[in-house]
Amino acid sequence: MNTIFNAYTTPMQTQTRVDIFDEIFLVFLGLGTLVGVVVISYTLYNAYKYRDDGETKADEDLPTLGELPTGGQGGKKLFLSFGLSAIIVISLVVWSYGMLLVVEDGPDTPGEDALEIDVEGYAFGWDFNYENGIETGSINEGLVIPADTPIWIETTSQDVWHTFGISDLRVKADAIPGETDETWFQADEGGNYTVECFELCGFGHSGMNSDVTVLSEDEFEQWVDEQLTMTITVEDENESRVTDGYEVELVHEENDQYEQDLTYTYSADEFENGSITINEIEQGGQYNLTITPTDDQYEPIEESVDFTGPVDETYTFETAGSGEEGDGSNDDGTDDADGGNGGEDGAGNETDQQQDGTGGDGE
Repeated sequence: MNTIFNAYTTPMQTQTRVDIFDEIFLVFLGLGTLVGVVVISYTLYNAYKYRDDGETKADEDLPTLGELPTGGQGGKKLFLSFGLSAIIVISLVVWSYGMLLVVEDGPDTPGEDALEIDVEGYAFGWDFNYENGIETGSINEGLVIPADTPIWIETTSQDVWHTFGISDLRVKADAIPGETDETWFQADEGGNYTVECFELCGFGHSGMNSDVTVLSEDEFEQWVDEQLTMTITVEDENESRVTDGYEVELVHEENDQYEQDLTYTYSADEFENGSITINEIEQGGQYNLTITPTDDQYEPIEESVDFTGPVDETYTFETAGSGEEGDGSNDDGTDDADGGNGGEDGAGNETDQQQDGTGGDGE
């Protein structure tokens, strides 16, 4: 069936949902207005032509009560009117179906130019997870997208039924727990819009909104670079910058799931006064961070980094063996205390023995 409508869908690949729905509305409005004008005009014409002026012409063939009309000219007018109506209706059905196929299936399957975003609703907000690991939500920047780019979204929910929708962009998709719904939309130019929930979901339903910011392609790339920026600073226990004697390694926790190796290594020489800003990483997500000293002066540092947005973290080296020395001093202190208690017990025993001996002599 789709093959029949390829001729309709192919020229419309660059249209947005807004364009398609506006075009459908205008076509139906125009045809409806035209048909209405023709029908009303023809009705008024016949009402005037066959008005009762009190005079009856000899050659006038008036219908009798209960007689079915045969139409003028042997039914040709009736056949013509039904034929034109059928052609118009069938043409509208075929054309509308072809247009709605684009709305349903999208301009194409997601390609290199399309942007895929996972949308998750919760009471009462939205989370947006980009395919490159960036995460935003209602509580911060909201949904940030490039203009003139197809946006494919998959919606779901953490708790109850919600419905994701952006009225101005003519897009709506259900967000159901345990299920996903897929749809697409596209904004022609930069601007600000609002995501709303269109499913009554609780007392906070009316406030379940999120900002939508549409940027130009260059501005969007700059925004992505800002989100995938990590600043690492290394200090010692005295809060002084450590400028040499270590190596930093970042490894994505799901490294084996990507074609490229998401392992990044930096030496202390690449740091500037104990700090480095990394902006070469193109895939966000959870990273394992390891800072390894090249000598025995400090203990290694192992941390997990949530790299779903800009990161600026300071890590503190602990002096090697400082923890063990602390434990040893505690053990020595404990031993001394035990020894002291033992001495006191010994002295007490001697005193008891002397008292017992004295008591025995007295007896």
